[in-house]
Amino acid sequence: MKRPGFGGGDLPAVFPDWSPYQDLESAARAYLRDPDVALEALGGVLRGASVLGFTLERFVNEVNGVWQEVVVCDGSRLILWHGEDVPPGEGPPGSMTSSLRVVPVSTVTEVGCRRRLTRDEGGAVRVDSIDVYLLLTSLDEAPPVEEVVGGPRHDALRFGKTIDDGGAGQIARLEEFARLVASVVGRPML
Repeated sequence: MKRPGFGGGDLPAVFPDWSPYQDLESAARAYLRDPDVALEALGGVLRGASVLGFTLERFVNEVNGVWQEVVVCDGSRLILWHGEDVPPGEGPPGSMTSSLRVVPVSTVTEVGCRRRLTRDEGGAVRVDSIDVYLLLTSLDEAPPVEEVVGGPRHDALRFGKTIDDGGAGQIARLEEFARLVASVVGRPML
């Protein structure tokens, strides 16, 4: 099964599984369409820092093409790379954006993880989806104050995986990433 890709090419509807790869470079090369762009951007910020954990996401948007994301935790920062195809008419065919965001772990005030569990006929429990959020001290980009109902909201980073979108391996890796971030939140920085 294939989905139409940006620029007339076909992209696979199901992407390779990155979860077996413990190192960022191997996982990115297995999963991302543009691993060199992502790794170069991340490397410029990491500059030799240890990657303690990471999570990856990729999907095809029928209008814009491919959307890709890498989030890395080095113990004191979350480094987020995002790559997205430019919509038709907003640039030459094949154009994409590449953006980087660095969030100090000290700005994470809360880590939430919701797992949906199912039971098979034998009673065995399995996780079939996971939603993770990291609540930040920064405020969400919001409409003007007169349009806001209930006041400003804090910014949050949200990640999710399901059996159909990523599989059991990626669900487990995202949960591992959430636990890593939770373990460093609130600890004094060395």
